Amino acid sequence: MSRSHHQRSEKGFSLIEMMIAAVIFILLCSAAFALLSLAQQRYQTESQVLNSFQEARFGLDEIVRDVNGSAYPAQNLYAFNPGLPPNNYFAITPIAWDPNYVSGLTCQIGTAGGGTCTTPGDFDLIVERDVDYWHLDHVEWTRYKLQGTILSRSQTEKVAGAEPDATTAPSFVPYVQNVMNNASPAQIAQFQAAYPQMFPGGNPVPVFSYFCYSPFGPPQPCPSSGSYNSPLNVNDVEVTLIVMAPTKDAQTGQVRLIELHGRGHSLNPIP
Repeated sequence: MSRSHHQRSEKGFSLIEMMIAAVIFILLCSAAFALLSLAQQRYQTESQVLNSFQEARFGLDEIVRDVNGSAYPAQNLYAFNPGLPPNNYFAITPIAWDPNYVSGLTCQIGTAGGGTCTTPGDFDLIVERDVDYWHLDHVEWTRYKLQGTILSRSQTEKVAGAEPDATTAPSFVPYVQNVMNNASPAQIAQFQAAYPQMFPGGNPVPVFSYFCYSPFGPPQPCPSSGSYNSPLNVNDVEVTLIVMAPTKDAQTGQVRLIELHGRGHSLNPIP
């Protein structure tokens, strides 16, 4: 009996082919991981921008609500009471001021550091109102002040015979972070390179702008309202917040800014 021998040819990959395949695989993996890393950085940046936007929007809405409820309750609400309560029970003004609040002498509101008021100012606001509408017991001073890049908030009971500036100063707590309205000239130049429409004229942007009561029409900007330029006559407060995200854009390396606007109108104006 004879056996037939069959010889099979078994051919595999050469070393060079294996190396080429490995290089291609490594390149594909590197590209995939690079895209994944970029997507993660982009997601983190957008998340921080969204968080900054939400924090700023919440702060803006709160300021507008405070202004809307300012000057309540008015003194005439107690007219039926022969024994008028002390003035910490009612509001004598929508916006408290400094100096001379106790003496009743009002100051002149200005912009960009003008005027004679320390507050209200471009970056400092004190709202006078009763927070709890159902209990007319004590009026409160709610203050917002930009300190560096932090918009701080203070809320204290109104004290009869006390200046609101000194009374509210010890109670500040951080409220909105990374507020860049009062940035330095160098920072403003950097911001304008990415956002040409922000910071007109290369100047800081007031957080608070004031509109005073006028018998000649709608509220006018207080610096141009003549004899009506007084914290007693403030009807509207326009609020502008320019907030910077904590990190730069992952793709461009530029800072990320958002600008928000709101306007509060006192529903209980003293005039």
